[in-house]
Amino acid sequence: MVLHRRMLISQLISLVVVAIAAVAVANEALPPPQALPGCSGHCGNLTVPYPFGIGDGCYLEPRFNLTCNESTQPPTLLWGEGIITTNISVLEGEMQILAYIANDCYDQQGYQTEAMRNSPLLWVNPPFTISGTRNRFVAVGYDTYAIFTGYRHYPNDHSRYVAGCMSISDSLDNTTTAAGNELCSGIGCCTTSVPNGLKNRTIELNSYYNHTYVWNFNPCSYAFIVEEGKFTFNPTTSFQQLDDTEMLPMILDWEIADGSCAQAQKRPDYACKAHSECVNRTIDINTKPTGYYCKCKQGYEGNPYLPDGCQDTDECIAPTNPCNNGTCTNTVGGYTCSCNKGLTFRNESPKGCIPNPSISKNKSLKVVLDLCVGVTLSFVGVLLLTFWIYCGLKRRKFKQLKEKYYKDNGGLLLQQKLQTYEGHQAAKIFTIGELKKATNNFDDTEKIGEGGYGFVYKGTLPDNKEVAIKMSKIDAPTTQSDQFINEVVVLSQINHRNVVRLLGCCLETKTPLLVYEFVSNGTLYEHIHKKNGKGPLSFALRMKIAAETAGSLAYLHYSTSMQIVHRDVKATNILLDENFTAKVSDFGASKLVPEDQNQLSTLVQGTLGYLDPEYLQSHTLTEKSDVYSFGVVLVELITSQVAISHQKPEAERNLANSFLMSLEDNNLDQILDLEIIKEGSFEIAEQVAHLAKRCLSLKGGDRPTMKEVAIELEAILAVMAKHPGGKPDSSPKETDYLLAPSPSNAYNVDVRGDEDEVITSIDYDQSMQNQSQMMKPYDGGR
Repeated sequence: MVLHRRMLISQLISLVVVAIAAVAVANEALPPPQALPGCSGHCGNLTVPYPFGIGDGCYLEPRFNLTCNESTQPPTLLWGEGIITTNISVLEGEMQILAYIANDCYDQQGYQTEAMRNSPLLWVNPPFTISGTRNRFVAVGYDTYAIFTGYRHYPNDHSRYVAGCMSISDSLDNTTTAAGNELCSGIGCCTTSVPNGLKNRTIELNSYYNHTYVWNFNPCSYAFIVEEGKFTFNPTTSFQQLDDTEMLPMILDWEIADGSCAQAQKRPDYACKAHSECVNRTIDINTKPTGYYCKCKQGYEGNPYLPDGCQDTDECIAPTNPCNNGTCTNTVGGYTCSCNKGLTFRNESPKGCIPNPSISKNKSLKVVLDLCVGVTLSFVGVLLLTFWIYCGLKRRKFKQLKEKYYKDNGGLLLQQKLQTYEGHQAAKIFTIGELKKATNNFDDTEKIGEGGYGFVYKGTLPDNKEVAIKMSKIDAPTTQSDQFINEVVVLSQINHRNVVRLLGCCLETKTPLLVYEFVSNGTLYEHIHKKNGKGPLSFALRMKIAAETAGSLAYLHYSTSMQIVHRDVKATNILLDENFTAKVSDFGASKLVPEDQNQLSTLVQGTLGYLDPEYLQSHTLTEKSDVYSFGVVLVELITSQVAISHQKPEAERNLANSFLMSLEDNNLDQILDLEIIKEGSFEIAEQVAHLAKRCLSLKGGDRPTMKEVAIELEAILAVMAKHPGGKPDSSPKETDYLLAPSPSNAYNVDVRGDEDEVITSIDYDQSMQNQSQMMKPYDGGR
């Protein structure tokens, strides 16, 4: 009986010990706290970490107040004005919300349905901003262009940012052909990045032809900002998915307060608690911190905003032993290792047990001395042999490197093409040493232009001849090597006083180089719009420049061994020398048309505002595309207005459209430059306007040829020679229009002006930035 009682007591004691051990293990396994004590830390299956909270007293500040709508299944977490919140990260200072999708739908006749036109304005209050690193702007549709606008609201930054993209195709089959396995290639779907630090965003969605050509398989367009990786375009499923979905996830960044960590740590309301550290939030590397957030130090995990939120991490229970062949012991904020025999502990990262190097102390002095002598003699012999091998390898590597650069820069392709198309002028092959000497080793002070394809430097050759040296960007894709070779081939065929002359090239470097004659007086765009100290131009001089440009384009179309279509005629690609002689430049986008063809099917490339709408729709390139672009230049010359202006109402943003409407309404005097009217040249300007109208015909067949345009402009010049307003060879300044070496001079590949004067060269399958108004057909339709 006594024995039985003792066994029973022993069993009870064992059960108590097991229970106590289980409680201890359970306490160790509990996750670190996330919400304030006494506050709800969950809404359905969503965690609500402090500084956010549900209910009074559960959040740091009112802007972190959330509401849990338990009337839905599952419950919905709401922030601000009813914005659905789906995740909150204290580790990265991010919050995931659901944002509306903009849609634009049409019926079979091209009339807009009652579907929502644009998504509602999204405005986020400090300290929240739309993440630029975690989101993408996406537009979906086959007759679609979409623009989003956002603002920054900081004490020293109230910038407006505009970006967008377009997607056009008349066949669903083109999606597979053009995109392959790529996502949002520009056919059916396009995408672009989002700037950091935006406090709001609006989305504008539109169509060129009201989906009339693609309605049978795509009646609607969609646009939205979405968390990267949360939307994948599929031409067979995405449209149904977007029809059935109102919102997609988007990421917001959040901060605790304004100012930097250094400033916050001096304030009594500093939010980072024990075992945590402060992280500065910056918009980009050039801006000061806009605020801060907290995170647990290395070796801790949990919520850094709670007094006991950051708790020690037990590294020893990780699936992989951090001590390798040793025994791991957890410590506060780290761990230590007990290493096995022959190993020693490494305290630097990565920690762990490593072999213990030992030096034998039992060797005799004689053995050591013999070893030293042998090692020395062997070292001298090896050194001599190594030096001889090194010199040989150096010579071989240098030769291989030159051959590699020659091949990578398209030397073989260039050699093949130059043999096929013999030029009228011999191009010199420069060495890299000559060009370094000419540009002071490509010093930044000699840089006179920078754009999408590369940089342009001003140089002076030993004979004191000034040249412009074009360098492709090192990180440019392979397709730009083809652009480089294309420009060499095209310019090798041209010998005309009004075309920038190619002097030679250099293929000895990783970056290919082209050497041009230096044109010193800036671009026509700078003179028309009085940029960088240029301008103004008299009306007579404008017509002289127009006639010279038309003559050079006619030469390209009809007088070379193979027809050359420039494909990017615009005011920024017309340079002026000290005598205001026009020089057509930048042939990187040009195409050679074989004699047995009068048109080419290509991907669309050009500049918004100058782009031929027939070419944009059909992808068929002819010389009439240059005629249309030149027509836009003519309108710029007589109106002094930019091709695309975002400061004007939507209907007037495109210069070609507003010019044609003014002609139709007999309001030409309202769009002409007042200086032209003051010069008494209205009648002549009217003739030029009607010539420009013919050039801007929607159908290429209705446009004149460049020969006809050049002849008409020469006739106008002959009349102007007798006109009281002046002679065509008169110039505003006959002195010193030499370029100062700055990035805004004559050889800018892209010219960026004021906010309403952004001009961007684009490929058809690429995103477009800073463009909210595209070319629309005149006389009906979109």
